[in-house]
Amino acid sequence: MAGERGQRLTVTEGRIGRVLVAFMAAGFVALLAAGIAAAWVTGQLAQHSRAVAHTYQVELAIADIRRLIEQGETTRRGYLLAPQTAGFLTAYREAAAELPRAAQKLRRLTYDNPRQIGNLRLLEARMAALAALRERSILLIGEGRVAQAITEFRAELSAARLREIRGTFNAMSREERRLLAVRDAEQQRSIALFYTVLIVAGVLLLVVALASLLVVLRFTQDVTQSREQLRQLNESLEAIVVDRTADLTRANDEIQRFAYIVSHDLRSPLVNVMGFTAELEASSATLRALVDEAEAEAPAILTEDAKLAAREDLPEAIGFIRTSTQKMDRLINAILALSRQGRRVLAPEPLDLEQMVSSIRDSMAHRLDETDGTITVDGTLPHLVSDRVAIEQVLSNLIENAVKYRDPKRPVAIRVSGAQAGDRVWLSVTDNGRGIDPRDHERVFDLFRRSGVQDQPGEGIGLAHVRALTYRLGGTITLRSALGEGATFRLSLPSTLNLQEKP
Repeated sequence: MAGERGQRLTVTEGRIGRVLVAFMAAGFVALLAAGIAAAWVTGQLAQHSRAVAHTYQVELAIADIRRLIEQGETTRRGYLLAPQTAGFLTAYREAAAELPRAAQKLRRLTYDNPRQIGNLRLLEARMAALAALRERSILLIGEGRVAQAITEFRAELSAARLREIRGTFNAMSREERRLLAVRDAEQQRSIALFYTVLIVAGVLLLVVALASLLVVLRFTQDVTQSREQLRQLNESLEAIVVDRTADLTRANDEIQRFAYIVSHDLRSPLVNVMGFTAELEASSATLRALVDEAEAEAPAILTEDAKLAAREDLPEAIGFIRTSTQKMDRLINAILALSRQGRRVLAPEPLDLEQMVSSIRDSMAHRLDETDGTITVDGTLPHLVSDRVAIEQVLSNLIENAVKYRDPKRPVAIRVSGAQAGDRVWLSVTDNGRGIDPRDHERVFDLFRRSGVQDQPGEGIGLAHVRALTYRLGGTITLRSALGEGATFRLSLPSTLNLQEKP
């Protein structure tokens, strides 16, 4: 008995297994068939939708040509009535120039419809005849024969021609409406079939969804575990970021100290060179006097090379040395100034930007008067909480550069504008100066780099200083300019400066 029961149980389990396998296979086949059917129906629906969209495109093309013809006729008549008004002729020419392209587009859209091709040929013939009459009117008016143009216009029966053209347009529109009705019906049948297939597929997918529920639950558990691990990782990353920020701050301090030390150490030999240059210059003067005396009393002992060396070569070399040392002195001062700015503690406070621009304008009044220049504020500048000294230096540098690199052909015109953008503000300084070559837009922000003709004094540190200060204030600066078209410097700054560095 037990053996028979076990045998029957084994047979039952095998039968259930086979049924389950059969059901799964049937479900898979049904799902595959539903997918294929859905893909086919979707393709049919897309095809019908494209046909409907094509009909609307044709109707739009017809309406476009119709508008251009009406516009051409209206502007021609306006030009006949008021030939002194150039706007009518301009509008007429625009419509006449656009009409061939519109007709070509309509021909391209209706190339597979014999009825529309016939209508289009008739339309083009009538349009050509009307265009010839229009051009005749325009020509007569251009030659000053306005009365003759009006007489011929009245005789040509343009209204009848327009009615014929409108009739052709109406015939083409009726043809498209007929096609639209057919295509709409086909589209509706496709949509109905699509929903039927969608319902069948939905039922099958519901069955699959039940089987997938367990997998989803397991996946949810895995996601929960992963989220917890990600939270822990974020906490560790925040600590790493804080450490890296501190390391970067220390490194920046070391760089600033290094720049200060190097600049300071360079000054000592530079002072020696400048001192010896002064002594050489004094000795050169004595030597020139001696050469002059020898030339007067014993010219035979002097050679041309000796005279040239004493009177030209030596003074010229000393002049080059003095010029180079002076330039090096200015560069060292610039490096020291940048180093001191990097060490200065920022002090955020509410700023009145309009008052700040006004103060800068007052400080440059004499230079503006010399060039008939103006500095204006467009609109209302935004509220800003930042470091006063840094912002003043940024705006002063940008405005002074605009005055310095002005275009001599026109008075200086500088506009300052700005607005709030979320938790940031933007400020723009726009001028009408000589402009900056787009290839130099990044180069001008580098230290000791300049762009264009070097006809103005400077060492090329102004914009580098501006960018360094902007970055330190948590902002960015961009440039938009072209040669001969002026320049626009745009600053993006946090509306409230949040100090991350410690004094």
